[in-house]
Amino acid sequence: MVLRQISDPQLAQYAYLVGCRRTGEALVIDPERDIDRYLKWAHSEDLRVVAVAETHIHTDFLSGCREFVERYGCRAYLSGEGGTDWKYEWADGCSAVTLLRDGDRFNVGGVDFRTLHTPGHTPEHLAFEVTDRGAGADEPMGIFSGDFIFAGDLGRPDLLESAVGKADTMKPAAHDLYVSAQSIFRLPEYLRIWPGHGAGSMCGKTLAAVPGSTVGYEIRFNPALGAARKGKKAFVDFILKGQPDPPAYFARMKEENRRGPALLGELPSPPRLSEETLRIRASDGSTVLVDTRRDREDYYAGHIPGSIYAPVNKSFPTVTGSYIDPDREIVLLCHETELEDAVRCLIRIGLDRVTGWAPPEAVAAYRKTGDRLARIDAISFRDVPLRQTEKSALILDVRTAEEFAQSRLNGAVHIAHTRLAAHPGELPRDREILVHCRTGGRASAAVSYLKREGYCPVVVNDLFSNAPLSIIC
Repeated sequence: MVLRQISDPQLAQYAYLVGCRRTGEALVIDPERDIDRYLKWAHSEDLRVVAVAETHIHTDFLSGCREFVERYGCRAYLSGEGGTDWKYEWADGCSAVTLLRDGDRFNVGGVDFRTLHTPGHTPEHLAFEVTDRGAGADEPMGIFSGDFIFAGDLGRPDLLESAVGKADTMKPAAHDLYVSAQSIFRLPEYLRIWPGHGAGSMCGKTLAAVPGSTVGYEIRFNPALGAARKGKKAFVDFILKGQPDPPAYFARMKEENRRGPALLGELPSPPRLSEETLRIRASDGSTVLVDTRRDREDYYAGHIPGSIYAPVNKSFPTVTGSYIDPDREIVLLCHETELEDAVRCLIRIGLDRVTGWAPPEAVAAYRKTGDRLARIDAISFRDVPLRQTEKSALILDVRTAEEFAQSRLNGAVHIAHTRLAAHPGELPRDREILVHCRTGGRASAAVSYLKREGYCPVVVNDLFSNAPLSIIC
């Protein structure tokens, strides 16, 4: 058996290439939409991808399963569990799709997979137990657990309600996850766990920054499993508390994956724009410029009006997915060395209309044409009381709800930076808005969005730990 974990560091997502040396066949589990990466890995191992499998209908990225089926004729193994509300619409009537139930088996060459229905994170969720029968094994080696169990956590059960908007689903899902968690205690402790995400994912709250684990280790040290030992109520209370605020785009991902993502084909290759074309596009209200400069103070000092601030780092998909509508055309202000990474991040969350790019130096060139750059006023926490007194400024805290509950500034309003676009009209347009987070990073993205939308934001570019005790409650 051949096993390769293929990671997406921005979304902290793991896909898996599983192959049989004897037959040269391979399966990809939980692929993202830009499937050329998996094909290259398979080619490097002298394998041919003949099948794909998916643990559940994903909420945080667009799936590549349909791409494999319709472009390369692969067989897809998808969940048939979860009831009629969570069926794959694109798979209806597709002869290349096998819908799996709990206990079903399938194989790729000499590698055998057994399906485990593990509801909780989603109703249809599956895990895949793998046995290398081609090597003579008659017991499983491990489990591809998707978003059921991670190293250090279990998949959050609240997303259908908190992200997708399905009312009254959070607690029933937590009850389902409690039942699924009990099944872990019955598994052999030697089994490897290959999860769908690592640290940085929004699909849990305490994911470890390691690529995998074992059943035995998680039974001993996973906090969520520790809570599961204490009974259903203790578990439900634990698993629902402190989950990060999901980005607004998660609802769109869930629906598009159920309906079937549009076929991507080749990776988009946007053209470099001339200074004049960039100026024209910048004045076009239907185009969103994404400014990826690393130094946020450079952005504060001068940026093309209307541009969203989003460096190409682990926050890039969260920020762009939260603030950009998929119908908008996008122009990237980035270094050429970061262009492909940025494009991949965008198409993985359905922001396909990347129609051009320009290097960061284009910002200075824009000013030379006579067009005025926009600025963001930056202050420290010690400046906040004076701005409140002199300008009746509103304090906006864009940290998570959990952070806000633990400690906050007097009089602060809370909207997580991932949810700003979901709360139109809740902030005043005739007052300064002092935007802060814990370190200034999330606040910088938030002020760029608010500025674009016509508000008067000021960024608190400071550490929350520097806030005077006199203004904290």
